[in-house]
Amino acid sequence: MQQPVPVGLKPLSREQVVAVARGGASVEITAEAQEAMAATRAHIEALAEATTPTYGVSTGFGALAVRHIPPEKRAQLQRSLVRSHAAGAGPEVEAEVVRALMLLRLRTLTSGHTGIRPRTAATMAALLNAGLVPVVHEYGSLGCSGDLAPLSAVALALMGEGQVRDESGRLRPAAEAMREHRIEPVKLAEKEGLALINGTDGMLGMLVMAAADLHRLLDLADVTAAMSVEALLGTDRPFAPELQALRPHPGQARSAARMFAALAGSPIVASHRGPDCTRVQDAYSLRCSPQVHGAARDTLAYVETVADRELAAAVDNPVVLADGRVESNGNFHGAPVAYALDFLAIPIADVASIAERRTDRMLDVARSHGLPPFLADDPGVDSGHMIAQYTQAALVSELKRLANPASVDSIPSSAMQEDHVSMGWSAARKLRKSVDGLTTVLAIELLTAARALELRAPLAPAPATAAALRVLREHVAGPGPDRHLAPEIAAAERVVRSGELHAAVEPFLSTTHGG
Repeated sequence: MQQPVPVGLKPLSREQVVAVARGGASVEITAEAQEAMAATRAHIEALAEATTPTYGVSTGFGALAVRHIPPEKRAQLQRSLVRSHAAGAGPEVEAEVVRALMLLRLRTLTSGHTGIRPRTAATMAALLNAGLVPVVHEYGSLGCSGDLAPLSAVALALMGEGQVRDESGRLRPAAEAMREHRIEPVKLAEKEGLALINGTDGMLGMLVMAAADLHRLLDLADVTAAMSVEALLGTDRPFAPELQALRPHPGQARSAARMFAALAGSPIVASHRGPDCTRVQDAYSLRCSPQVHGAARDTLAYVETVADRELAAAVDNPVVLADGRVESNGNFHGAPVAYALDFLAIPIADVASIAERRTDRMLDVARSHGLPPFLADDPGVDSGHMIAQYTQAALVSELKRLANPASVDSIPSSAMQEDHVSMGWSAARKLRKSVDGLTTVLAIELLTAARALELRAPLAPAPATAAALRVLREHVAGPGPDRHLAPEIAAAERVVRSGELHAAVEPFLSTTHGG
């Protein structure tokens, strides 16, 4: 049985976030965190009794921060804050996004810098462990003052209001589902409403999960590119390590090494190495694949440093410092995460673009070096993979649009108090679409390259690419007359997402330099 993920004073790892968000791992608040929360809560309660107003404790919020709230109305203030800020609209976001958001907010709550009561944090952990997922809507966050509307939807559920999806995915009133799991709804005290909703947790959770997906997809892109090089009678010589050393980008070295290893021992590549081959050099989409994939890897490495810093952060406003001071700050601004989210969309579009060019080359009889037009079984009667490339082209065009940054925009809000926002949530939402689009583009290249390799028979592919081909053929039939192609694209996507292909190919690549 999987051990609970400890949540407390130490930063969470990216792997732990994915385990809770996607793997359903449970959480456990550490003893040190319980002590830290109790200590800072004492500071908040002292300030609540003081005659001098403190923002977030005894005042209104945002543009209403100048109003001092009397003690008898402060519980109502917190409830009103959550209810009014749970103003999202549009379709529900995915359960994994909500679980990541909840976990990351819990980590800040347990940091000892928010002033929240231990039992409120415990209720958040109980919701996660019960598999109850508050309904969070697509629109409502500007990525400044945190992901206010999404986090407010979670806080609303903690109060026993709003709706949740239970562990079976059924839509339920929050109070009913919590009662079934013997979870007592929270009656919010001073500062708690603000502490629950003032963070960059949604955009950070989506960044962490996108990064995990991209590691798998960039590994796959190296493999599908190698299959395309082989199918197009290209050469492996540009991928040699001594050439990569002349331009020492680590991502490029890794991708080149993987492609070089994937093509090792290929009878197809060996068949045109001799003096009879008249080709001087391959097209850019083949020869420059490591440069494009590698630059994407290096961008991903930078983005992960941003994610790791953010995972070590305690994002709230105001925060409680170790000496008891409660200070307003701007750490809730989503710019650092928003930029990283936008950065990743650029190489995703480019990796998809170069994959589409490789696919198109295999379908064009003028450039495919002996393959049938569109890889059709009976060209003219059959269309082969002609329209699969159309689907790739449509997706690549969409990915280029999604690469336009959200973070360059800003719409002032809260009566100009919040006059510059990050739009990081929007950057995260479009990045998830980008990841899905790249998955489909690479699945189509996989299908096309596999078919092209088989049409090179009796010449055989390399051991690594042959392993990829075998895995695909367990789910999709080989060359033949035209069939309904959409289910085969979907099946290839499932192969990509499942990790089957990765497991089959990686043993051939893992011992290489940078592999």
